[in-house]
Amino acid sequence: MEIFINVILPIPLEKHFTYRISEYQAAKLKLGMRVAVPFGKSKLYTALVVELHNRPPLVYEAKAIHDILDEEPIVTSIQLKHWQWIADYYMCTLGEVFRSAIPSALLLESETLILLNKDVIIDEDQLKDDEFLVYEALKYQNILRVNDVMEIVEKKNILPILNRLIKIKAIVLKEEIHEQYKPKMVRYVRLGQRYNKEAELEKLLDSLTRAPKQSQVVLSLFHLQATKKKPIKLDELEIDSKSSRAVIRALINKEVLEEYFIQTDRVVLNSTTELKLPKKLNEYQVTALNTIRQNFDHKKVTLLKGVTSSGKTEVYVKLIAECINEGKQALYLVPEIAITTQLISRLQKYFGSAISVFHSKYNMQEKVEVWKNVLDNKSKAQLIVGARSALFLPFADLGLIIIDEEHENSFKQFDPAPRYHARDAAIILGGLFNCNVLLGSATPSIESYKNAQTTKYGYAQIDRRFGNVLMPDMELVDIKEQHRKKRMKGHFSERLLEEITETLNQGEQVILFQNRRGYAPILECTTCGHSPQCPNCDVSLTYHMHRKQLRCHYCGHHIPIPTSCLACGSNTLDTKGFGTEQVEQELNTIFPSAKVGRMDLDSTRGKHAYAKIIHAFENQEMDILVGTQMLTKGLDFRNVNLVGIMNADALLNFPDFRAHERTYQLLTQVAGRAGRTKKRGKVIIQTFNPYHQILKQVTTGDYLGMFQEQLYEREQYKYPPINKIIRISFKHKEYNKLNEASAWFAKALRNASEIEVLGPEFPPVARIRNQYLKHVLIKIPKGVPLQKTKKNIKRIQISFDAVSQFKGVRIIYNVDYM
Repeated sequence: MEIFINVILPIPLEKHFTYRISEYQAAKLKLGMRVAVPFGKSKLYTALVVELHNRPPLVYEAKAIHDILDEEPIVTSIQLKHWQWIADYYMCTLGEVFRSAIPSALLLESETLILLNKDVIIDEDQLKDDEFLVYEALKYQNILRVNDVMEIVEKKNILPILNRLIKIKAIVLKEEIHEQYKPKMVRYVRLGQRYNKEAELEKLLDSLTRAPKQSQVVLSLFHLQATKKKPIKLDELEIDSKSSRAVIRALINKEVLEEYFIQTDRVVLNSTTELKLPKKLNEYQVTALNTIRQNFDHKKVTLLKGVTSSGKTEVYVKLIAECINEGKQALYLVPEIAITTQLISRLQKYFGSAISVFHSKYNMQEKVEVWKNVLDNKSKAQLIVGARSALFLPFADLGLIIIDEEHENSFKQFDPAPRYHARDAAIILGGLFNCNVLLGSATPSIESYKNAQTTKYGYAQIDRRFGNVLMPDMELVDIKEQHRKKRMKGHFSERLLEEITETLNQGEQVILFQNRRGYAPILECTTCGHSPQCPNCDVSLTYHMHRKQLRCHYCGHHIPIPTSCLACGSNTLDTKGFGTEQVEQELNTIFPSAKVGRMDLDSTRGKHAYAKIIHAFENQEMDILVGTQMLTKGLDFRNVNLVGIMNADALLNFPDFRAHERTYQLLTQVAGRAGRTKKRGKVIIQTFNPYHQILKQVTTGDYLGMFQEQLYEREQYKYPPINKIIRISFKHKEYNKLNEASAWFAKALRNASEIEVLGPEFPPVARIRNQYLKHVLIKIPKGVPLQKTKKNIKRIQISFDAVSQFKGVRIIYNVDYM
């Protein structure tokens, strides 16, 4: 009887694929294990086993698998259910979810190796120059890789060369698959087994009197063993004995010392020896905590609305402690990697080494170690802190999920697929584990707050800051009037400069928020009006002074800063608009004695860059910190008394139905960084329109007013949370073909159902990386089944794919587009 397996491949294909296995392999295989399988002509892929059965495929003959890669499953059955929900809900394939979820070190793909065909004699005179170079190289090297050939012939497209050599049978190709993850093995030393007896040890010490360096190494080993009471690393022994590696190696060769290896994690969080008890909660926190527990008893997802600096984290700590004491794992999701730096040091005081961290700044080897620790439910993986990707970890027994700053759009994945929202996907994961889910925010999203009002979610709130510190004093400054009266100094109003000066004189710190990186968004010629544009995208190049280049923030294209206009040759170049670099430069000029730092995507590219900037500001090594929105989320600086918002209008005028909600959230969050201890903080908001309703609501902290207004507008224009929306994007390099394809699809949608279809329309940036873009927006009313609409869309896509003239047009689905 033949045995088959169904597998998921990490490629965007809808269906499972079936492979043949032997009875011996069937006895070893379990669901959730990886296998290497052939796919296509010769490529090998890592696939995940999802079913064992006896049904041969009807359409094709099942191939045999290449190899079994695991001894135990690396993916759980709950994970597979969760992945299936993500694939169905967000209209992508299970293969795309698999590729996104698994650390890349566990996704092995074969590499093409090029070998000389020794069975055929080739007339070298008949070879072209580039063919001869490859053929000659293979005489001296047994194997060449694709990259090696590229270097030899100095070309990127080497396929024609290899095809010609294969045709004349000069070379053969071979696929090789190799494990990318290698455990970190640390070298330790101990005394040889024979010297455990006292008599042998005495003889050894006597024999070493003539070798003082070797004697010193052995004595240092005794000293370290007595003081440390744990295995001794070879490096430690080398430092303590003040001897060389060669002396230790000589003792190992004599079998006086014995070396051995212990597998160690690459990321080890430094934990304090004594753990602190969680802080005593105030009456408002206790009330909120009791309300949350009551909602959890009824298995309700709960929203905690707590003003900035109200002590939400301490409430989370209590709930996490209860969860870990029950022997279950807790997941703490944050929107930005920047937040994890401060958060981990706070949580370590309470939970020590029970914490694991998972985010995109970790390399693939580190991610695999966290993955395995979580899967094995190790003591070091009881509390997992991470960005949205931590949602995919293989939890053994999840008891609590906390989604902090749940309103943040950073929880939404935009590219590549799956385009999921971590908050919503986490709620589904909580349902699969039957665990408690808590959403926390000072400014909840309209959707979550509406769910709380309609009792779909439980609700708790803390409306006072910890220690009864007053909310910051907010002031709107009309910079239109300041410009008219010529009272601006660069991009700073007189009022903001006064407050910065006073704050610095009192030895306190300042945060300045400008949500645009670089020096200026546009470099313009004042003679002819030309500004350099990106050749690949429909945007102007952003001026970066520190890098001395003009750069595209979409595709990364960059050129050196021109000395004259590229169109008319004039030297009259000037900048328009301003970014964080320009604010930093102006501050250095106005306050030469102040230490100014900058925190944006350009200054935080390194692995530990976030931590360095945050620690420097915490330790008051900086007086002023300029930054983009990564500054606004959950950071706690005790000495900040002033927050300045350089230009609030850029947020308000964004072409998006969530613009006003986001502006309220962002400004309230950044204002919340001020005055978090005893003294009341100050916030200065610079704007050209101080009478705007949203800005008034921010200054008065009127969340309910903002919520009611926004909900009314959403009802009028049929946007979430009233209607569901799906955005369909079309991509192609040819403008006309894209227009025809998107118009055809939109017309088919209108004919097929009663849903409202908007578009197709070009977005504000209509071309990115030489691909034109067009969007169609679908609004689905509450009464219309979402799954039925998705099936209709997929049916239309099948007809669309059958039209030959639309071949090559890429369709991207974004469900619950943010």
